[in-house]
This record gives sequence, C-alpha cells and structure tokens, in this order.
Amino acid sequence: MPELWLLVLACAVGTYLWRGLGVPLSGRIETDSELFNWIACVAYAMVAGLITRIIVMPTGMLAHSLLMDRLLACALALIAFHASRRNLFVGVGGGVLTLIVLGYARSLLG
Repeated sequence: MPELWLLVLACAVGTYLWRGLGVPLSGRIETDSELFNWIACVAYAMVAGLITRIIVMPTGMLAHSLLMDRLLACALALIAFHASRRNLFVGVGGGVLTLIVLGYARSLLG
C-alpha cells in the first residue's frame, strides 16, 4: 500500500512540475517557432495513435463490438463533426449514438 501512495505522489509531482514550469515559461514561448510546431505535431500524432488503438484494439465493453461498427461510427462521427461546423459535442454524440444503434440492431438481428 505505501508503494501505491508513492506512485501517486510521483505522478502528481511529474504533472505539477511541468504545469508549474509552464507558467513562467509561457511568456517566452514563440507559438510560430519550429520547436512549437514540432511539439504540436507530436501531440497530434499521439492523439491519432490513441484513437487508432481504441478503434483497432479496444478493451472493455468496446471490445465486444465489431470492427466494422467501430469504423462506421468513427466515419459518421467525423461527418457529424464537420457538418456541425466542428462542434465536438455533436461529433462525439453522433459516433456514440451510431455505435449504440448498430449494437442494438445487431442484437435484434442476431
């Protein structure tokens, strides 16, 4: 049990250390610099990798759905996102609703 608290403490220090350093450094960062562009690209790549992993190799309840259902829900979520002028709530809601409807339809048919 003490190891768990040590782990939580180490994670908190790691998180708040970077946040604390961000406050004094934020005024010195040039948002149009090559370093900032590289950091933004790495962040986008990490998000894309995480989303791909969730779609292709899901865990938990999502693992019980078909890959085709997850891909269709993702495509419709992107369409809803762009059709609603990039409203994240509409995009996510559309994807979730699509996945629920497809799962329910498959349970009725199968």
